[in-house]
Amino acid sequence: MSNTQQLYDKVKSILYSLTGITLTENKEVMIANRLDKLKRNTKYTGDIGELLQRIEDGEFTKEFINTFTTNKTHFFREDFHFEDLKTRVLPEFEKLNKEIKMYCSAASTGEEPYSMAMTVREFSSTMKASIVATDIDTDVLQTAANGIYRFQKSSKEFPDWIKPQKYFKRRIQKNLAGDEILIKVNDDLKNMITFGQMNLNDTVYPFETHQFDVVFCRNVLIYFSIEDQNKILQKLFRTLKIGGTLYIGHSENPHDLINYTKRVGQNIFVKVKDIG
Repeated sequence: MSNTQQLYDKVKSILYSLTGITLTENKEVMIANRLDKLKRNTKYTGDIGELLQRIEDGEFTKEFINTFTTNKTHFFREDFHFEDLKTRVLPEFEKLNKEIKMYCSAASTGEEPYSMAMTVREFSSTMKASIVATDIDTDVLQTAANGIYRFQKSSKEFPDWIKPQKYFKRRIQKNLAGDEILIKVNDDLKNMITFGQMNLNDTVYPFETHQFDVVFCRNVLIYFSIEDQNKILQKLFRTLKIGGTLYIGHSENPHDLINYTKRVGQNIFVKVKDIG
């Protein structure tokens, strides 16, 4: 086995031990690029093998996690889930005059939880709603908390039923390309959301049983093994109320939860009973 392969294997081992994320085969180019980024982020000038050993010993773990986690996202990704939230879920809470409590399990840079908040506000300007949004990467959480994004005015990122100008303020910024502008989330949306760091691979989650009415767990399970996906889903499922809705990504499935849910749409599942 080459020294390079041993290095890549060590990266995979460390990443799994810290996050539970499993890197699949043929990720060598990605690993090499991120090792270069890791050296920049840590300002480490020594041997990369020594740096990885120090990470195994407990140093630079935040920098390692922030470097090797993937944060691909955009506003209203898989917008049919937000359509379902607006047309099926929220009307029930309006009828009961109840606060809706939601969880976003992979907040990334914030586009998903802000899309959830915009959906609530588009449905009702007065409905009470709270969103807990977590991620393991502290850098992206800071971006989410700041709520400032580059946006192209010609973008089709927002669905037709959302008017971005209602929810963002334009910020003046020089040297942006083409029709790109900076936009900042308004305080109403920010006040709905509590951002925090959490590892989905943790044994215990800091939430109560039946705490949430809605759980978004989308396009994050794909980074875990099938066994670990099942464990994560079961832990999330316990936090969901009976009758609550679970949204998962287009390439993901509910695995062992299928007997405890009712499918009501594309990767949309309503909890009908607790796991025994």
